[in-house]
Amino acid sequence: MSAQTTLLTPTPATAEEVGQRLDKWLSARLPELSRTRVKALIEQGLVTSAGATIADASAKVKAGQDFTVAVPPDAPAEPEAQPIALTVVYEDDDLIVIDKPAGMVVHPAPGSPDQTLVNALLAHCGQSLSGIGGVRRPGIVHRIDKDTSGLLVVAKNDRAHHGLSEQFAAHSLERAYKALVWGLPTPPNGDIEGAIGRSPQDRKKMAVVSHGGKHAHTHYRVIRPLAGGVVSLVECRLSTGRTHQIRVHMTSIGHPLVGDPLYGRSRSAKLKALPESARSALATFPRQALHAYLLGFIHPVSGERLKFESDVTSDFSNLIFELDGV
Repeated sequence: MSAQTTLLTPTPATAEEVGQRLDKWLSARLPELSRTRVKALIEQGLVTSAGATIADASAKVKAGQDFTVAVPPDAPAEPEAQPIALTVVYEDDDLIVIDKPAGMVVHPAPGSPDQTLVNALLAHCGQSLSGIGGVRRPGIVHRIDKDTSGLLVVAKNDRAHHGLSEQFAAHSLERAYKALVWGLPTPPNGDIEGAIGRSPQDRKKMAVVSHGGKHAHTHYRVIRPLAGGVVSLVECRLSTGRTHQIRVHMTSIGHPLVGDPLYGRSRSAKLKALPESARSALATFPRQALHAYLLGFIHPVSGERLKFESDVTSDFSNLIFELDGV
């Protein structure tokens, strides 16, 4: 633990406070921390009781229970430039297209203060990015999940940022992903429409919701079944760009992504029929099998139509190869 981390130890709950939610009780006892901040610290594993980590913000406080809250130092106001290798697909004075590896966070956030794409871009592009689109997200007009690989465009000046943002808002960009999903979707191509918002059952997840969500539209197409239809390679094209959209929409029709730790479901019954090598490859795939392979847009300055494609990553292609042999 960092020497700069502050340890806070509020006095135990009184009889009147027993049974209160932990995040609410801690924020009342520690007024320097908002309830939102307390909840984030709990989710990061920084709240303990009797040496045990408390991971549930809704846990009820017990009489005489002691808590220790570890508060890390504030992140720098601006991201630091860090020399991290990037795969640059295209670059000019106005924008840059990156093929992002799985495992890289796009912009700094609680829990991922550095080693992000933004940190790498600041080192690669210099301070020309600073101030474009916000301090914490310079030049970022869209993002893909940490464990999703593939193509992403970043603006290098205000004119490009404005022009690209308008295209995203109008849903006029061409964006397509390749995914491995459980089962064989029927029909083999179709449209999924369903508003996406926070799951009422689990606030860490998104879900198709009937109230309060944002309109989302995904077109899917089965490229080919693998392993006798236990898994399918599909293309998903986005008309909108909601958080976890493909993962949520494919789950909503009964075909979650292989390797998805949040939305995936075990298919153990069907796996039994596969050879051991295929079962092992599926069971150990370390992330959601999703790759942003196609990105097309109008250059916001020159007006030229640009289109880029990216091969799936080696772990993705190796899994396809393993399943193709079944």
